[in-house]
Amino acid sequence: MTESIGETVPSLYNVSAGTVAQRDAFVNGDIPVAVYGLGKMGLPLASVFADVAGNVIGADIDPDVVETVNDGGCHVKREPGLEELVADVVDDGALGATTDPREAASQASVHVVIVPTPITDAKEPDLAILDAVVEDVGHGLEKGDLVLIECTVPPQTTEQRVLPRLEEVSGLEIGEFGVAFCPERTSSGRALEDIRGAYPKVVGGVDEESTRAAKLVYEEINSEGVLTVSDTTTAESVKVFEGLYRDVNIALANELARFTDELGIDVNEAIDTANTQPFCDIHDPGPGVGGHCIPYYPYFLIDPFETESPLLETARRVNDSMPYFTVEKVREGLKREGKSIEGATVVILGLTYRPGVEEIRASPSIRIASELSEAGTDVYGVDPMLDSVEEFDLRQIDLEGITEVGADAVVLVTPHEEFDGFNWDDIQSLDNDLSVVIDGRGTLEDSDLESVRYTIGSGYDR
Repeated sequence: MTESIGETVPSLYNVSAGTVAQRDAFVNGDIPVAVYGLGKMGLPLASVFADVAGNVIGADIDPDVVETVNDGGCHVKREPGLEELVADVVDDGALGATTDPREAASQASVHVVIVPTPITDAKEPDLAILDAVVEDVGHGLEKGDLVLIECTVPPQTTEQRVLPRLEEVSGLEIGEFGVAFCPERTSSGRALEDIRGAYPKVVGGVDEESTRAAKLVYEEINSEGVLTVSDTTTAESVKVFEGLYRDVNIALANELARFTDELGIDVNEAIDTANTQPFCDIHDPGPGVGGHCIPYYPYFLIDPFETESPLLETARRVNDSMPYFTVEKVREGLKREGKSIEGATVVILGLTYRPGVEEIRASPSIRIASELSEAGTDVYGVDPMLDSVEEFDLRQIDLEGITEVGADAVVLVTPHEEFDGFNWDDIQSLDNDLSVVIDGRGTLEDSDLESVRYTIGSGYDR
């Protein structure tokens, strides 16, 4: 990594330097970059910056993460191409890491912040991590520096919280440095693809020069180009709105799925057919909504602002209710077969929130397991992504173990591809106790099940 401490480095937030010269300086490694946060999205981002700009220091408070990165290792699993990219950029000296964000700030001219914004138990956005990083960046901020916020935050955060604190800590004023909000638009399992250009990058600065400088940076990173918007609040809203659209749409699908039994139809069939009309795009129903984005973004508008949001709040209630709906279908299915849910043995297939990823944050399986346990069942869980299930109220088994526990019911929540080859004949021939299968995602359509099967949105198959 190019040494920058004590050196005068070119600036991006300085239109007089000339765009061509600035672009050359950036891609030639003459402008040091710091990326704050080396998690599931931060490490891929830092690695791409290092690959393009050749002069990146990553900051993370976890010493194990920093040690792993500095050794050329990759703690983020199941991200295609990431392990090889990290090894290459570290070996080239383009990427290094530190546990001291102020050290990173003192070296960098471009500061990229990508840290989590959790939600408190009271459903309020917790900006403490962002605040701490902004404080550190402020201590190293110099004239001509550019601060890029990538983490998802409530609208107005950059303008009303980040910028004033940077000015206060650094003693500089806007116009002497730049700030832009540039939301990450990435998904686990495809981070490098998304960062490099699956979608255009969105950029909105606190002033025109901030927007121009940020655009210059991301045009080198993203092959699909850059969409500039009017200001940081608009850019923040773009990211939040993307998540809100999905949450509300899924809530519609989930509510429609609840009509399946009373209507006596396959609601999934009706949805699929309705979606052939170009103005209709209803999502798929399921046992709940998980992940670090969709279940949380509504609260970035619901809590901080006085404007009423009945649709967003209703969508959250509908989606939060689906794990309970799923458990009720277990209860109902067992009753149809003359069994009680109390004392039954239930196996949950898939504990992560999405197939092929290791993330369990807000996974519907957490609530499903808890509700089943409270109903008096013996709960087991199968998930090839997870080594530990301590967050779940269940016992972990492998896929082959389903035939050994005497399952009365199986609930498919997350259809990992490892489940595709599961032979239901084995469990049905070796264990006659299996009475009910709840298919939360409609992925068992071609399975020859002798047990009662209930598919959310399609109903009972017999």
